[in-house]
Amino acid sequence: MSRSHQVLATYREQKEAAESLRQECGAEIFRLDVASRADREALLVFCRQKWEKLDLLVNNAGMAPRKRLDLLEATEESFDEVLATNLKGPYFLTQAAARWMSEKPGGRIVFITSLSSYASSVNRGEYCVSKAGLSMAVRLFADRLAAQGVGVFEVRPGIIRTDMIAPVAAKYQERIAQGLLPQPRLGEPRDVALAVRAIADGLLDYSTGQALEVDGGFHLRRL
Repeated sequence: MSRSHQVLATYREQKEAAESLRQECGAEIFRLDVASRADREALLVFCRQKWEKLDLLVNNAGMAPRKRLDLLEATEESFDEVLATNLKGPYFLTQAAARWMSEKPGGRIVFITSLSSYASSVNRGEYCVSKAGLSMAVRLFADRLAAQGVGVFEVRPGIIRTDMIAPVAAKYQERIAQGLLPQPRLGEPRDVALAVRAIADGLLDYSTGQALEVDGGFHLRRL
């Protein structure tokens, strides 16, 4: 049976969406640029003031390059921005959260990565590198925190219907129609949320370090 959870959701720019979430389900909201050390510290202070224990951290912040450029043309500035948001920020937010979780037994950490952690896209190399690094972070934190009873998991979405893919959604739809995915449809945010919910409810507590492929079978790599 699903459990109820007290939720805090963060946002960087989309305040209206965050406010809508608060109205819909009563979640707390907090503005966070995960790339900012000061923001990460402020988030943990806010959480500690409200709750005695942290049961779950979901690292879901992420961005694509502001402009898709060929690997030989991509800029160092874009690389720095994408890795700060997608990798460095979640890595050090997890470090801080894990210290808190280690004070009492239990706790779960989820990293939302991507099929781009292993599938090459040469017009957004910085995104692929950031997600590949995040996959390794899962293994590192899972190993380090297992003895403290903190489970660490990777949820690896495929092609999900979000604002991030909107500019190329038609191309993905065409490729899906041509047989790209065994399950021939775009993924929905709900598909990812259900995987996270299973972790939050403790259904995978003896599976630390595992990656859940939420990708319509893309990982099967069929011929």
